[in-house]
Amino acid sequence: MKKILVILSLFLAIQNLSAQTDLKLYQIIDSISSKRIAKDIQTLVDFGTRNTFSDTLSNKRGIGAARRWIKSEFESISKNCNNCLDVFYEKDFVTKEGNNRVPHDAWIVNVVAIQKGTKHPNHYIIMSGDIDSRNSDGQDFTNDAPGANDNASGMAGTIEAARVLSKYTFENSIVYLGLSGEEQGLFGGQGMAKYAKEHNWNIIGILNNDMIGNIAGIDGVIDNRTFRIFSEPVPPTETDRDRLLRRYYGGEVDGISRQLARYVYKTTKTYMPEMNPMMVYRLDRFGRGGHHRPFNDLGFAGIRIMEAHENYNRQHQNIRKENGIEYGDVIDYVNFDYAKKLTAVNAINLASLAWAPPAPKNVAIGGVVEPSVKLKWDKVNGAVGYKIYWRDTTSPTWDNSRYVGDISEFMLDGIVIDNYFFGIAAVGENGFESPVVFPKTVL
Repeated sequence: MKKILVILSLFLAIQNLSAQTDLKLYQIIDSISSKRIAKDIQTLVDFGTRNTFSDTLSNKRGIGAARRWIKSEFESISKNCNNCLDVFYEKDFVTKEGNNRVPHDAWIVNVVAIQKGTKHPNHYIIMSGDIDSRNSDGQDFTNDAPGANDNASGMAGTIEAARVLSKYTFENSIVYLGLSGEEQGLFGGQGMAKYAKEHNWNIIGILNNDMIGNIAGIDGVIDNRTFRIFSEPVPPTETDRDRLLRRYYGGEVDGISRQLARYVYKTTKTYMPEMNPMMVYRLDRFGRGGHHRPFNDLGFAGIRIMEAHENYNRQHQNIRKENGIEYGDVIDYVNFDYAKKLTAVNAINLASLAWAPPAPKNVAIGGVVEPSVKLKWDKVNGAVGYKIYWRDTTSPTWDNSRYVGDISEFMLDGIVIDNYFFGIAAVGENGFESPVVFPKTVL
């Protein structure tokens, strides 16, 4: 009987590995609610202003009321999943001394909800939205700044992802994060990234959601399917040796954040083919920033997910009408179905990464002046096999792959190393894969 069970287990594992899709991810997509997202955006808008330096005592207006409500939502979600979320504040103090974007000293308070993994609790995949808002004057903390799209949409999406994913159990931990102080200098992200570093978090990546609800761009384009994935090419923390090796072996667009972007692209194209993920090879929009950057600054993988076509009349504007043009980030301009789609994009990628084994370690490559490519790596706990990926050097995506089983080295015969880039992903028994790891060592 024991032998039969072992054979059956192996058979099911092979079936999972060969399956193209997982039904649980479709269930997650179907569970995301545009109505709940709309309700949460309206609640955040109703706080009047969520400027980082606005009222913290009122229960009806200001950032204090907003963050307390967000925390209570996470706590309610946790109660419904048998206390599966660890909910708390993370805060840092900022002063106006030497900072002309800070009108007065204040606490920058983030809201954190952690869904602990069962096998790798210190491995974290993060989804974030911004709590704060602003109008035309970033230091105006008294007048209205509804911030419906920027960024109640990203915050509501994060809460909704927590509602849906809290019904499942994952091997890695998921963090649902509300960050403050974005509009005045990415203060919340800086504090949280520092917290993660000090607590030795192994961060798989952060999916920063900043504006996921606008489909009508100032360029005249209306598009409810395309979204952008911003990612930097290589980490700013790389060493001089890393830069030197890259001159000879490549990898200019193969840093950890770029691999995370490719992961999101692939998962979306597989499970939501109606969507059009647009990878943008840039840290963020031209000359602008977002809350994934502080994580990148400390060497963590991080990307920004957002709408494809912005409308600047609805960002950082006082509510008004001039020359027939309406200004202001009000809820009337948020497309809730689109916000639902981008929330689903986040949710299926959070789940895929949280169900996946850790990424392979110490990936090395060789094959100079040979008609084959040698790859070697260290095995990781939880992987039942590994998949080799390769692509043309001009391709933005991993286009070719080969599953090679539970081994730690392999030779691809007949493939010339000079003509392609290569990487390795770990594969779990459930079929979920880690992000691809680009080789950093030469055999």
